[in-house]
Amino acid sequence: MDPSKASTALAPSKSSADSKPKDRDFLNHLEAYLAKRDGVDKLLKLSRYATKIILASSVLPETLPLTGRLKSFESSVGLSRKAFRLGKFVQDVNALRNSHLDSLSREDLILSVIAYGGEGLYYFVEQFIWLAKSGLIDPKHSRSLQKISAWAEFIGYIGSISLKFRDLKMILEDEACLASTIEIAISRGDGCKEEEQRMKKLKAKKLMKKLSIVQDLADGLMALADIRDGKGMLFGPLWVASAGLLSAVISTHKNWLSC
Repeated sequence: MDPSKASTALAPSKSSADSKPKDRDFLNHLEAYLAKRDGVDKLLKLSRYATKIILASSVLPETLPLTGRLKSFESSVGLSRKAFRLGKFVQDVNALRNSHLDSLSREDLILSVIAYGGEGLYYFVEQFIWLAKSGLIDPKHSRSLQKISAWAEFIGYIGSISLKFRDLKMILEDEACLASTIEIAISRGDGCKEEEQRMKKLKAKKLMKKLSIVQDLADGLMALADIRDGKGMLFGPLWVASAGLLSAVISTHKNWLSC
């Protein structure tokens, strides 16, 4: 799940990406990306769901030795990703603490608690699933833990998507207002370079917000598939793997821009 799911009202006014040098050397950028836990996690996510698509599409015969190796690789990467999430629930606890809850409207407060609370519970339970799969605790608890994890993740996405749609509405309103200001300035023959720069930033912000919503919808589909044990037309292995790969590409892109 995307950790930056707060509404625009909760986010800092200046994007962290604005302070990053835009002409940074590729290898230095890559080093910074790989130094982040989320950076490595998203690369693992890309490789896992690309492998899942290959396996689900039946491109390789089941009898081929490579098929068995890919299944083992996919399972190993999935377990590795759970290990990378150790303690990650703390970021949601801190996000709630730093959200100025007393200044939020009732609706924003409820949505923030659902979004951060659902994601935090999901990451917390995932730690025990990792311990069960790695053999430290009895594996018989794994199935019930996975159900709790999937429900918490799905509920968190409901809150996250709702917040992001509210953010998008605010961005569209700001864009329309700024477009009107630029139009008036042009009609008067005044310069509006500053407004045009703001418009570019707004358009970029709008695109990222839309991508973030698509990512949450894709991840929400996977969570719902886990809840339904893969039963249903939209929850087949190929559909779920495709949703996972789409989410991985978007989140990798977002993390690359933010580091």
